[in-house]
Amino acid sequence: MKNTIFTGSAVAIVTPMNDDFSINYAQLGTLIDEQIENGTDAIVICGTTGESATMTDDEHIEAIRYCVERVNKRVPVIAGAGSNDTAYAVMLSKESKQLGADALLHVTPYYNKTSQLGLIRHFNAVADATDLPVILYDVPSRTGVGIQPQTYLELSKHPNIVAAKEASGNISAVAKTISMCGDALDIYSGNDDQIVPLMSLGAKGVISVLANVMPRQTHDICQLFLDGKVKESARLQLDLMGLIGALFSDVNPIPVKEALNLMDKKAGPCRLPLVEMSDSARDALKAELIKAGLIK
Repeated sequence: MKNTIFTGSAVAIVTPMNDDFSINYAQLGTLIDEQIENGTDAIVICGTTGESATMTDDEHIEAIRYCVERVNKRVPVIAGAGSNDTAYAVMLSKESKQLGADALLHVTPYYNKTSQLGLIRHFNAVADATDLPVILYDVPSRTGVGIQPQTYLELSKHPNIVAAKEASGNISAVAKTISMCGDALDIYSGNDDQIVPLMSLGAKGVISVLANVMPRQTHDICQLFLDGKVKESARLQLDLMGLIGALFSDVNPIPVKEALNLMDKKAGPCRLPLVEMSDSARDALKAELIKAGLIK
C-alpha cells in the first residue's frame, strides 16, 4: 500500500490577478489562509483553475514557492507541473521539488496527445524525475486523450505514482480502474458533481473547484462520507448541484473567479483567451450564490 497524500477536499485554487493581469500574491495568500481555516485538506497550486496555461515560467515557479511558504506545512501543497512536453514536465517537477512541494499533479499531454504507450512513458519519466508522489490528471474533454484502466494499472506499478484525479466523467471506467488497481492507486474525483458517487466506489475525496467558494461544505461532503454518514453527504452534494452547475456554465475558471469577485474575494480577471461571462450566465451564477447564502 502506498502513502495517501490527502483524504477529503483539496482546492484547485484560483490565481488572483490585479487589473493589469499581474498575479495578486497578497490576495492569493489571503485565499490560502481562508481555505485552511475552513477545513480544506490540501492546496493544488498552478492547476487548470489556477490558469497555469497562461503563466510564464517565472510566474509558475514563483506561485508554487509563494504557496509552499504561505501554507507552511499546515496541509499538503500539490504543485501543477504538467505539460505536453515531457522534458518540460520533468523540469517543472524538479523545480517543484526544490521549492518544497509535497506532491505533483500531472495532466495528460494535450494538443499533440499521445498513445496509451506514450502516456506510460511520459508519466514514468516525470515520476522518475523526483521522489515526490505524483497524481495523474485525466481530463479528456480538455486534453483530447484519456487514461484507460489498463494504462492506470501499468502506471500504478511505479512507486511514485500514487493517485489520479479523475475528471473523465466516465464512472464505469473509474470503477474498473479502482477494481484493477486497488490500493496501488488512490482516486480523487475531478468533478464536483461526482464526489459522492466516486467515493462510494472507493475514491479518497475530491480536487475541487467548488471549494474555492465553499471550502467548508466541500470538506464536509467528503468528511461526512468518510464518517459513514452517506445520506447526509449525498444530501449536501445534491443541495449544491445548482451552484456546481453554475460554476461550470462557462469555461473554468471564468465562473469561479466571477463568483469570488461577487463575494468580494478579489480574484480579479482571467487572462486571455478567457473572457468574462455573458450577462445571462452571470445572473444565473449570482442567483445560485444568493441561494447558497454566499452573497445578498
